Amino acid sequence: MMNDISYILENWKYSEHDLNVRIIKGEDGRRKVQMRLDLGVLQMEVDGRPDGRRPRNHDSYLDYFQTKATEREENADFGPFELSAMDCFKLQQESIQYYHRYLALMKLQDYKRVARDSERNLHAINFVEKYAENDDIVWQFEQHRPYVLMMNTRAKASKELEHEQFEKAISIIKKAIQDVEQFNEKWSDRRGSDAPELEFLRYWLDEINDQKPMSKMESLKKELRDAIADENYERAAKLRDKIAEMR
Repeated sequence: MMNDISYILENWKYSEHDLNVRIIKGEDGRRKVQMRLDLGVLQMEVDGRPDGRRPRNHDSYLDYFQTKATEREENADFGPFELSAMDCFKLQQESIQYYHRYLALMKLQDYKRVARDSERNLHAINFVEKYAENDDIVWQFEQHRPYVLMMNTRAKASKELEHEQFEKAISIIKKAIQDVEQFNEKWSDRRGSDAPELEFLRYWLDEINDQKPMSKMESLKKELRDAIADENYERAAKLRDKIAEMR
């Protein structure tokens, strides 16, 4: 087995101005996603836990701890379930793996899997908020919620835009804006005034609104405004009648 990966690095040059990712076929026959870093290559499974492991014979540590929490809730004799600092550390390290993967998959425009992985990280944040009693540990996860929400929204809305479902995409983005605003209000003492995720989502929303095709009603209303501006009142009257008929 060849341990030196210099030949891979030489044939896949690192660019600091772009996210360098690709899909390859592994020796096991399964697809892998690779990310070129300045000092090497990060390789991840496309599905399942990114490193291919099954901790405690579960799909992930999140899955394992969720199972333990459910078992405790069903058997009150053992007391309430709590996440220790080490448990949270394992969940944090695992979430970083999923972060690297959905970042790479976004570059590859695999929106379905980006939505899946970012959704998983949102579940991890919610789980820690519920079962970790240390507020500082909770914040270590919560501080990333706006970014994960933004990435989840980008994936879901982009998937709708692929099928020209502009209104569905707009609805998804508006919901995300509302969620981030609520987060900022809840954590205003820690969050501060900086809100790059909101800035991006609002800009993207305006961009989609400008690009989406106008409906027949919207087109008639625009014609009506133009006719009034041009003082073409006869044309304006006919357009009002058409709009009234459509309503």
